[in-house]
Amino acid sequence: MFSKLAASSSLGRIALGAFLAMASMGTPAFVPAAYAAAPMHAEQAPGYYRLKVGAFEVTALSDGTLDLPADKLLSSSSEDTRNALAASHLTVPVETSFNSYLINTGERLILIDTGGGALFGSRLGNLVANMKTAGYTPDQVDDVLLTHLHPDHVGGLVKDGALVFPKAIVHADRHDSEYWLSDENKAKLGDPDGFFAGAVASLRPYIEKDRFKAFDGDTQFFSGISATTAYGHTPGSIVYAIESEGKKLLVIGDLIHVGSVQFAKPEVTIAFDTDRAEAVETRRTVFEHAAQSGAILGGAHIAFPGLGTVRANGNGFDWIPVNYSTEF
Repeated sequence: MFSKLAASSSLGRIALGAFLAMASMGTPAFVPAAYAAAPMHAEQAPGYYRLKVGAFEVTALSDGTLDLPADKLLSSSSEDTRNALAASHLTVPVETSFNSYLINTGERLILIDTGGGALFGSRLGNLVANMKTAGYTPDQVDDVLLTHLHPDHVGGLVKDGALVFPKAIVHADRHDSEYWLSDENKAKLGDPDGFFAGAVASLRPYIEKDRFKAFDGDTQFFSGISATTAYGHTPGSIVYAIESEGKKLLVIGDLIHVGSVQFAKPEVTIAFDTDRAEAVETRRTVFEHAAQSGAILGGAHIAFPGLGTVRANGNGFDWIPVNYSTEF
């Protein structure tokens, strides 16, 4: 290699000579770093990622991450969970993403889920900052579609009791709103995790301003935006379909929490599931449809940006993240 370099140019001959001279003196053949003590930077890249779904622009937004004790929450044994995670070079607790999706149809700006806001401490509540970095502001949002009313999906609706999205109409399935906003259910079931309290605190300001609308099951909202029932994780969990020019994205909310375990074994449930059997059936149905149709999935707790496709593999599925692209 060096003989070819030396023969190619006078510069090559000089470089080769310098290298051989350094080698003969026992001097390391490298140039010391100019700034060996350059400071490290603790922050991550901005938490947004864009892709096109037909004519629609979709922006994945990170609300942050939390550590999930998957070995304590999943229905698989602790050993099986740890082994499955280890196969993906993960350990417990698993640092877990909290993702939302902003859809610009060219006519409306629609946010699907709002993150945890201030309900989970300082590691969540980054959605608005990332939205602004991505070029949008909360007062531009026309509609907020909620996959369900767990606090990590509704907590970002309010800040200090005020509406974060002041011009938006908030939509959720009636089964979920009647369940989580019920004082009777709260009294009967208790609320050790604050799920009922979080839903009430987050939605009440919108209800009081007549900016909350419940819908019943499968619903067509706008051209290319529709809801499909995905009950099981909660009584009114929803999958939203985003369709344009023959392309399709399914925003699946909490259909899956720990991808390294539940893609291969969809029968594994999580403690937060209201109806575990129904949650498993729904997960299989949606994944089978996505595998056959090639639809992109957007998951709230799949590693950010949470976007990819699935491929059937025996009784389970393989997850294929979207290919990074700078082209729109």
